[in-house]
Amino acid sequence: MKILKIQALRGPNIWSVYRKKLIQMRLDLEETEQTPTNLIPGFRERIEALIPSLVTHRCSEGVRGGFFMRIERGTWMGHVIEHIALEIQTLAGMDTGFGRTRETKTPGIYNVVFSYLEENVGIYAAEASVRIAEALIAGTEYDIDADIQEMRKIRERDRLGPSTGSIVEEAVARDIPWIRLGSNSLVQLGYGINQMRFQATITNKTSHIAVDIACNKEATKRMLEAASIPVAGGGICTDEAELEDIIKKIGYPIVLKPLDGNHGKGASINVTNLEDAKAGLVFAQKYGRRVIVEKFITGFDFRVLVIDNKVVAAAQRVPAHVKGNGKNTIQELIDIENTDPRRGYGHENVLTEISVDRDTTDLLEKMGYTLETVPSKDEIVYLKSTANLSTGGTSVDVTDLMHPENIFLSERIARVIGLDVCGIDIMAENLTQPLKENGGVILEVNAAPGFRMHLAPSEGLPRNVASPVIDMLYPPGKPSRIPIFAVTGTNGKTTTTRLLAHIVKNNGFKVGFTTSDGIYVQNHMLEKGDTTGPFSAEYILKDPTVEFAVLETARGGILRSGLGYSRCDIGIITNIQEDHLGLNDIHTLDDLSRVKRVVVRSVKKDGWAILNGDDAECIKIGKDLDCNVAYFSMDEDSPFIKELAKEGRTTAVYENGFITIKKGEWKIRIEKASHVPLTLGGKAKFMIANVLAASLASYLWGFKTDDISLSLQTFIPGAAQTPGRMNIFNFRKFNVLIDFAHNPAGYRAVEDFLQNVEATHKIGIIAGVGDRRDEDIRECAEIAARMFDHIIIRQEKHLRGRTDENINGLIMEGIQRSGRNTTHEIIAKETDAIKHAIDNAKDGSYITALSDVVANAIEIVQGYLDRENEEILSE
Repeated sequence: MKILKIQALRGPNIWSVYRKKLIQMRLDLEETEQTPTNLIPGFRERIEALIPSLVTHRCSEGVRGGFFMRIERGTWMGHVIEHIALEIQTLAGMDTGFGRTRETKTPGIYNVVFSYLEENVGIYAAEASVRIAEALIAGTEYDIDADIQEMRKIRERDRLGPSTGSIVEEAVARDIPWIRLGSNSLVQLGYGINQMRFQATITNKTSHIAVDIACNKEATKRMLEAASIPVAGGGICTDEAELEDIIKKIGYPIVLKPLDGNHGKGASINVTNLEDAKAGLVFAQKYGRRVIVEKFITGFDFRVLVIDNKVVAAAQRVPAHVKGNGKNTIQELIDIENTDPRRGYGHENVLTEISVDRDTTDLLEKMGYTLETVPSKDEIVYLKSTANLSTGGTSVDVTDLMHPENIFLSERIARVIGLDVCGIDIMAENLTQPLKENGGVILEVNAAPGFRMHLAPSEGLPRNVASPVIDMLYPPGKPSRIPIFAVTGTNGKTTTTRLLAHIVKNNGFKVGFTTSDGIYVQNHMLEKGDTTGPFSAEYILKDPTVEFAVLETARGGILRSGLGYSRCDIGIITNIQEDHLGLNDIHTLDDLSRVKRVVVRSVKKDGWAILNGDDAECIKIGKDLDCNVAYFSMDEDSPFIKELAKEGRTTAVYENGFITIKKGEWKIRIEKASHVPLTLGGKAKFMIANVLAASLASYLWGFKTDDISLSLQTFIPGAAQTPGRMNIFNFRKFNVLIDFAHNPAGYRAVEDFLQNVEATHKIGIIAGVGDRRDEDIRECAEIAARMFDHIIIRQEKHLRGRTDENINGLIMEGIQRSGRNTTHEIIAKETDAIKHAIDNAKDGSYITALSDVVANAIEIVQGYLDRENEEILSE
C-alpha cells in the first residue's frame, strides 16, 4: 500500500459541516485491492489479538463486534485502516469516532477519512494505521504500544494545557469562536474587532504591571506587608553571607526558592541546618541568581483562585506521596500509585504520574530513606517538596469551607496586586478560621495560576473556574463574532465579493475581504496573490480592526483544508459550471456541486443562502438546506421564479432593465442596470447576475435599498477596482479588453458581451489551460473562433504536465470544429502576443486578451495607453 497524500481538514468540509477536524488520507491499496480481509488467512485472529478493543466498533452491523463481523465476511483494507486509526487514537487517550472510506474514480485508490482531536496525532495515526495493517497482512510482529506512547507525547507537546483548554471549552459551549495563535497557549476568542486574547490564564485585560509585581516575590511581599496582609518573615540573598544574616534574623526552619521561580522549581522546604541551607541556595540559583529565604510555616498548602476580584475556588494541595503498608518498598508503592486510573501521562488525566527526581531523592535522604526502604503501615512518605499537580500532587476542594474574612482578604489581595486572574498561595492550619487567628500567612501571589486543581480535584466538588473568565471577557451583551459573507461559485466570485465589500464599506463598516487577487482591509491590499482559502479567511478574522468580513471561498481551499470559519451569516453561490473537472476527484458537476455547497451548508440557521435561480445545480442545493434560501435570476418569467413569487418568497430579478427585489409579487426597483457601471451600460449580462447576487444579499442583511443603489452606482470597474474582470482600455483608434475568463462558461459570457460591441475586426488572445479536460480546451477554442475574427494563441504559464504541442493541438481542433474561417497565429509569450496585437491593430479593432496573468497584461496595456496619452498632450 502507498500513502499518496495526507490532509488535515480544520473546518466545515465536503465530508461533514459539523465534524470540522478530519484527516483525509488518499491511499493506493496497490495489490491489496485484490485481497479483501476474508482472503487473507488468519487476518481476523491477528487483528483481534493485536487490538482487542476494536470489538467495541459496531460498524454498519450496529452491534458490538460488528467490525470483526465485517472483517470475517470480507472488507477492503482502506476500511480496516480507518478503524485502526480511530482506535489507536482512543487507546492513546483521544476518544474520537467518525470515519468514512470511499473509493475514488480511480480503482484501488481510496479516500480514508477519520476524525482527530490533535492534528499531528491524527497525521501520525494515519501513517501508523497503514504500518499496522501491513504488519497484520504479513503476519509480522508489531509494537503498537510504541505508537500509542508516541501519540501521547505528540499530544502533550501540541495540545492546549488544562487551564487554556478549559477556557476554550467554555467559550465553545457559549458559541464563541476561537483561533489558536501559533503553537503555544496564545488563543484568540471571537473574530475581528470583537476578539479577546489570552495565554494560559493571562488575559488581554491583565495588567502588565500586576504581572511584574507578582513575578517579583520581594515586591509582592513588600506590597502585602504595607497593606497589613500576613506574610512569612524573610529576605533576599545572593551568597552564603547574606543567607546566614537572614537565618540569624528569622531562625530555622526555613524555605529557599528562586526569586523569579514558578511551579516550585528550585525550592527547598523545611531546611533546619546551615549545611542544607547552603545546598538549597546552590539548587535555587540554578533558576535565578537572587534567592528568597523565608521562615518555614507549618500547616497545609492552600491555593485560592480570584477572578475579576471575586473568589471562585479554593483547594488544599498535597505533595505527591505514598502510604506505607509494611510490605512494599517506596519504589513499589510509587509504581502501585501510578496504576491509579486517575493518573496519566502529562495532563491526560485528573492526576499526573509520580516520577522520581532529585527532589524525591533529597527528601528521602533527609529521612534516612531510599527507594528500597519499606515504610511502616499507614506511614505517609512525601516524595516532593511542593504540592504542584504537575509533579504528582493531589488537591482537595475547600471552596465552601472558606471563612468570610479569608474570602475578603483574598479578594483584597487580588486588588492590591492588580491581577484579574489571581492565584494566592496560603500556608495555614485551615481556611475555616481567619488567618490572623490561626497564624496562617500568604506565601505567594501568582499571575497565570493553573486551573487544573479546581477543575478536577482528587477530592471534593469540581469548579468550573473557566466560566467566570468568559464572564469577564464577554459580559452579557458583548458580541464575539462579526458578520461574515462568504462567496463561492465557478465564475463571478471575485467581482461579487468586491461589490459586496464596497456596499458594506459604504454603510459605515470597516470591511476585510479576500479575493483571488489578494487580502484587503478597507481597500488596502495587505497580501497579494490568490487568497481564497481558509488561511486567508482566518487572516481577516484575526484582524482586530475588521468589523465585517466578505470572503471569496474557492474550491481549492475547501478541498485542501475545509472552510476557515465555523459558520457564516450569508453564503452565496454565483453559479456552478464545468471547470477544473478531472482534478482532486471532482469529475462531474455533481462532484463540483458537493464542494460548493459546503459554503451554504455552513450558513447559520437564521442566515441566508443566496443561490442562482437560473442554475440547475444551485436549485438542487437549495432544496437541501437548513437555513433561509433566496434566489436571483436574469429571468423573472422563468417557471421557477414565478413559483417562488406565488409562495411569497424574496428574490432578486432583472426585469425591464432594472435590478429589482421581489417579495412575492411586490417589486422594489433598486437601480436601472445601465446606470450600474459594473454592467458596462447593461451590456455585460453576467455582470448583471453578479449585481443581483450582491444586491439580494445586501437587502436581506438589512441594508437600505437607497444605500445599495448608491453603492452600485459608485462601484467603478477597472484595473484598480476589479483587475481582470472586463477591464476596458479605450485607445484613439481601437479598444482593448482584459478578462480572466478561463473556462467555457467564462468564454460564453465574454461572447455574449462582444455580440453587443461594434468593431471592424475582433482579435482574441487565448491560451489552453493545462489543468482542464481535453473537451474543455476544445470548447473554449470553439467559442473563441465564434467570437473573434483572428486568434493569437499564446502559451499558458502553468502546463500542469501537458506539452505545448498537446494544448495547441486541442485548440486547433476546437477552432476547426467551429466551422468558421477564423484566422490564427501562435505567439508563445503572452507579453509578446499582447504587444503584437496592439502594434498591428487597425482602426476600429477590438482586442480581447483572456489572460491568466492579469497583472502583467494590465501593466503592458496601461503602458501603451499612457504613452498614447502623453503623445496627445504633446500635440
